[in-house]
Amino acid sequence: MQTSFNSLVHDARRLAGAALVAGSLLLTGCASGVTGVSQAGAAPHVRADVIYVYAFDATPDQVKMDSGMAQNLKTMMSGEPAAQKQYQTALDTRAQVSDEIVRQLQSMGLHAVRTDGPAPANQNALIVEGSFQTIDEGKRRRRMLIGLGAGKSEVGASVQILYKPAEGAPMPLQRFSADADSGHMPGVAETAGVGTAAGHVATAAATGATLHGVSEVKRDSVAGDAKKLADSIAKQVAAANAANGWMSAERVD
Repeated sequence: MQTSFNSLVHDARRLAGAALVAGSLLLTGCASGVTGVSQAGAAPHVRADVIYVYAFDATPDQVKMDSGMAQNLKTMMSGEPAAQKQYQTALDTRAQVSDEIVRQLQSMGLHAVRTDGPAPANQNALIVEGSFQTIDEGKRRRRMLIGLGAGKSEVGASVQILYKPAEGAPMPLQRFSADADSGHMPGVAETAGVGTAAGHVATAAATGATLHGVSEVKRDSVAGDAKKLADSIAKQVAAANAANGWMSAERVD
């Protein structure tokens, strides 16, 4: 335990200079957002009764796992093949994003439902579907030590909204891209600073490691990125609905 801590302190001091140079990146970039919005079509008198949200397409080979030494050791000790972990991460991300989109839309007063089967033929429905472009765990050690975007995790998808009239075929309404990442929180090295006395570096390293350990569990991971991605998508769907009057809602924030 002591050896591991000393190693962390040593790395923090060695990387402090790099972190200071990277400090200018702290306020650049965004942790999540929607880009490339385009109206694919406009159906006249669209009035949908429900929004069906499908799990986005993803394949295990799209998933980039953390290739750091600590994570590789953890995988070896668990005995779980890397391919199986990629498969499970893809499944978990698909489920989390679709469930969170539904939850957010429902909180805005919209009738949203998660589904994996065909939309019922007898309903006017909006359909939200998409494909993941990026599912990247990044490098946890670099996030903890350097931060400021280094080793960031990232999830991205291309999304489309369609309208399916009762007894009719789905027609595209809008397309856009959405991305989310772990952000630019400073790492342990940035917290320690440059030229700090050894004792102070150790204190800063210990404090930073604790804070980042909590942060990693709560948000700085693919799971945290998936939630931010879903929230951005839900807001875009709600905004498009409000602008175009595709369906009624009790409240759209």
